Amino acid sequence: MSVVAKGSPPKDTTLLIVDDDAKARRSLRRAFERDGHCVITVGDATAALRKLHHERCDLVVLNAELPGVNGLALCRLLRAQLATKRLPVVVLAARDEERGKDEALAAGADDFVVKPFSTNELVTRVNAHLGAALRERALVGSNRELAFLADLGRGLLRALEPAQVVRHVAGATYEGAQAAICAAVVQTDAAGEAVTCLFDREGSADGNASLIRRDRLRAWLDSAPVTSARLTAADEFFLRDDAHLLEYAAPICFEKRTLGALIVAFDRAEDFGETEARLVDAAAQLAALAAHISSLYAASRAASASLARQVEQRTAEAEAQRRFTEAIIDSLPVSLYAIDRSYRVVAWNRNRELGVQGIARHEAIGRNIFDVLTRQRGETFGREFARAFEVGEIERIEQETETAGGATQHWLISKVPMRAEDGEVSHVITVGEDITARVEANRAVARTEKLAAVGRLAAGVVHEINNPLATISACAEALESRVAEGVFGRSAEVDELREYLGLIRDEAFRCKSITNGLLDFSRARAGRYAPVSVGNVVMSSSRLLTLQRRNAAVEILVDVADDMEDVSGDEGQLQQAVITLAENGIDAMPDGGTLMLRARPGERGASVVIEVGDTGTGIPQEDIAKIFDPFFTTKEIGRGTGLGLAVCYGIVAEHGGRISVDSALGRGTTFTLKLPTTSRDGDRTA
Repeated sequence: MSVVAKGSPPKDTTLLIVDDDAKARRSLRRAFERDGHCVITVGDATAALRKLHHERCDLVVLNAELPGVNGLALCRLLRAQLATKRLPVVVLAARDEERGKDEALAAGADDFVVKPFSTNELVTRVNAHLGAALRERALVGSNRELAFLADLGRGLLRALEPAQVVRHVAGATYEGAQAAICAAVVQTDAAGEAVTCLFDREGSADGNASLIRRDRLRAWLDSAPVTSARLTAADEFFLRDDAHLLEYAAPICFEKRTLGALIVAFDRAEDFGETEARLVDAAAQLAALAAHISSLYAASRAASASLARQVEQRTAEAEAQRRFTEAIIDSLPVSLYAIDRSYRVVAWNRNRELGVQGIARHEAIGRNIFDVLTRQRGETFGREFARAFEVGEIERIEQETETAGGATQHWLISKVPMRAEDGEVSHVITVGEDITARVEANRAVARTEKLAAVGRLAAGVVHEINNPLATISACAEALESRVAEGVFGRSAEVDELREYLGLIRDEAFRCKSITNGLLDFSRARAGRYAPVSVGNVVMSSSRLLTLQRRNAAVEILVDVADDMEDVSGDEGQLQQAVITLAENGIDAMPDGGTLMLRARPGERGASVVIEVGDTGTGIPQEDIAKIFDPFFTTKEIGRGTGLGLAVCYGIVAEHGGRISVDSALGRGTTFTLKLPTTSRDGDRTA
């Protein structure tokens, strides 16, 4: 073994050698004792832990291979305990393996020495680690006051109440000065009311502070002390305790006004030095500032209590007004939303959430309007908003949409600019109003007026047209008779004359049928109505259609509900309307299909409904608004006059009912007649 090198090791240091080899322990003991160290040796980890628990030790040298708990496990245990967390540890290993070194350092070892080793080198390394540990302890001691003040300052930043101030100050000083007892007292008002917190020997806070001699402390505070007092006589102590031998009381003063005191007690005089005195004085100064701030906070809180109540009341009123305004907007029978200049949705009312195209409010608020309403054409949509922001004028647009069932809905879309205080348009409110009923009503009025005008025209001209047509027909028939008698001979020109006369007669009769239709259209249908069974009307109409056999490939289905109320009307006219609709349906199914005649009660029993449906070609959407106009027809020339549906419309209207149509190309058409029922005295109920 090498001779130990002499140097300048740290003084008064104790080393713990942990090795199961007794010879190695003796060798290491002699080497470290020659270098001036106090050495303790043990043979296993358990004995090492017992020694460390009872004796002070400055460094541990341990063998990595120990019986039971090995050296690395012991190192981890030392690092896990607060008392030995920073204790330097040097590990001795029998093998020079990189993995073993990494494991030792990972376990918390400060150094790793491989056997066999130079004793000189080991002593030098140990002295280096001892010196580093001593320097670290010295640095920790010098930073003790700064750390204490920093921790106390951070705690007082959150202390706004006097009780919080005294608790933070007393607790921090109790731990920082390592006192036996610590008490903090702060007066809260001029009447002498004080808040107190005391930490006793067990470290628990006593809010009652029964250990404080209040009369003696109050007399000292009334003397307005400006410096701290170091007390060693028991008859001068502020704390009732027989075990402590020294007290240190620091006044808590702010702007020459004594607010309270910070009192610490120690069991031994050597436990209190200059460092502890500086800690207590600094804590008293911080407590004074925090107590003053807490008094200002209490005063401002008291002064603002009334203001807070007013603000709360105003806030509640504003919130109630906001909810009321939202309720009004949600109750409007329109769809409404608003966007800002970034096209971000800021408002979305309840009606905008409903319907087939409805979107939930939480899915729309805050999002870009173009990401929310994806069914609209982006370019057109964008131009409308850009124009509203730029021009700043209300713009109204009529739009049409189609429901899932194929029905058309009409909307009046209004873009309403909203201006900020500077006059610039900050938001655009979009209001969508369902005007389907209004459009249909306007169209119904226009159709009624048109029908009335055509009726008046027809009534005036039918008589004048029928007389010439009768003359033309009679002359054509007379000439045909003379041709048949051979008056004009048998030449080829006679055959041509016969053909022309047949055309004149046929076209005259066709004109006659048109004028008869006009006459029927213009004829007043008012009369004495009687109760009519709609079921009988539908059943009789189906029998007539079956007898006509206009298209053998069409199947006629009849569905008549039981116990339907009667309607007040003319049975013949109602049958005429049903047959006309049914014949149109049959004509729409040239290749065959199904014709459905249905009668059922309406809603709430105040009406009955007749439905005439087919599975034919359907009606284009652009033609649906015109099908009830006189002379409008989609049939070929010569196959229809365009008056049938107009006559049906007039019949239903005169019976106080409504007629509607639902059709789509390739799906078929269904006409719905809704007629009011009669009460027991024969009057209509709807």
